[in-house]
Amino acid sequence: MNDQVQPIFILPEGSSRNTGKLAQKANIAAAKAISDTVRTTLGPKGMDKMLVSANNDVTITNDGVTILDEMQIEHPAAKMIVEVAKVQEEEVGDGTTTAVVIAGELLHASESLLDKNIHPTVIADGYKLAAQRAQSILQAIGMDIDITNKLTLKNIAMTAMTGKNVEWAKGKLAEIAVKAVLHVAENNKVDMDNIKIEKKEGGGSADTELIDGVVLDKERIHSDMPKRVANAKIALLDTAIEVKNTEIEAKIQITDPNQLQAFLDSEEKTLKAYVDAISNAGASVVFCSKGIDDLAQHFLAQKGIYTVRRVTQSDIIKLSKATGSKIVSKINEIKPTDLGKSGLVEEKKLGDENMTYVTKCLNPKAVTAIIRGGTAHVVDEVERALKDAIGDLSAALSNGKCVAGGGAVEVELAKELRKYADSLSGREQLAVQAFAEALEMIPRTLAENAGLDPIDMLTALKAEHDSGKKWSGLNVFSGQAQDMWQAGVIEPLKIKTQAIQSATEAAILILRIDDIISSGKSNQQQMHPQGMPPGMM
Repeated sequence: MNDQVQPIFILPEGSSRNTGKLAQKANIAAAKAISDTVRTTLGPKGMDKMLVSANNDVTITNDGVTILDEMQIEHPAAKMIVEVAKVQEEEVGDGTTTAVVIAGELLHASESLLDKNIHPTVIADGYKLAAQRAQSILQAIGMDIDITNKLTLKNIAMTAMTGKNVEWAKGKLAEIAVKAVLHVAENNKVDMDNIKIEKKEGGGSADTELIDGVVLDKERIHSDMPKRVANAKIALLDTAIEVKNTEIEAKIQITDPNQLQAFLDSEEKTLKAYVDAISNAGASVVFCSKGIDDLAQHFLAQKGIYTVRRVTQSDIIKLSKATGSKIVSKINEIKPTDLGKSGLVEEKKLGDENMTYVTKCLNPKAVTAIIRGGTAHVVDEVERALKDAIGDLSAALSNGKCVAGGGAVEVELAKELRKYADSLSGREQLAVQAFAEALEMIPRTLAENAGLDPIDMLTALKAEHDSGKKWSGLNVFSGQAQDMWQAGVIEPLKIKTQAIQSATEAAILILRIDDIISSGKSNQQQMHPQGMPPGMM
């Protein structure tokens, strides 16, 4: 009797499945492809990418997270690497390319270990040990920083902008970033929401300026209102200045023309009462988050009150912080104590639009950077550069530590991790050594992007670090190893700690996958259009 084993199908038709090393290699290849995509943008001599969307919107940038966002990646393992960039962007605001390159290289380094039949969980354990050790080394070598170190802060901002399309104006932009952060910093903590960024095409990057207050992309609502109000008393309204509709559906029956006039007079009286309440409180400027009735606009203009409507909720909060105003929800209850103060509120033309400037505030806890540039693409890139600089400064101050850039930290970590690997006895030792090699991809990439020989540069850097020069990094302009701290190439410690943590966790997650099951058609697709399975008609 011939016992033939019938194959058992447990997956729906159209499903595909990769298992074991095939699955791991597929995931590693996807992660490496993502890493290689952004690698060429790293460093002062990194190149840019032009990304064209389906509706022909063009983005030109070398910002890692922007590139990966615009690419609309579908591969599940590649998406995990994109998440590394997004987390880095949210936590620090910079270092996204570094994080992605490290994640891709950790997976690439694990490939040779898998080929030697080292189990993925052993590699994962080794990577965990290496990451923990790297974090403790980073904390030990980090240099202290606070708001008094203004030169160091400016160097951090300039380092963040190096390699972006703002080289010619990075000195001025760095000063703006430092000034903005120091303005809103409280106890070495920076709330990024307090720094407003307004973009306007025209002029050049060097025309970017910082306003000690808030600039709104809005104009006064009535031409009879004053264009300029000095020593303004500001009311912030989170309610509409108009007669509200009833909560329930109601019908008013009018049988006499006089009743209609009385109804209209009543509406007018209500609006006038609102404006009188605002005026009696002493307000000379009103910012309203909702609509304002045409008749109310007329009454406000009669009183000479500068008024702006439909201000976004985030801008209302910034105005509150800048002027000390309380946000009022009931107009009838507005009091003089609810008003804030500003030395000057005026309408100015910027480009082809009128904007409202709220300046000369007493100790403003909200500031506005007005970004200028020759084209929309330049303005967008200046904005990204400024946000990176502000993010770096915020991270440096909140963490209180910074390190030198130029690949110095990665070479130092690799050196220390190799020593640590020698103290381990199991197979994890190989994973720790692979981790050290992965970190060296950062200085190697900096050299490649600058057209230098990566092997020569890396051996020169290793020799410098072996002689005790922990801040020796790669000067891509001279092609020599140099003390990066003295060269002013400084980064917040959090860039490195977050990049290593996110990259390691993502690499371990992908390494532990040994089975990829892709579903076939959904049940709805398999059903007949009328909802009946095939063959049941």
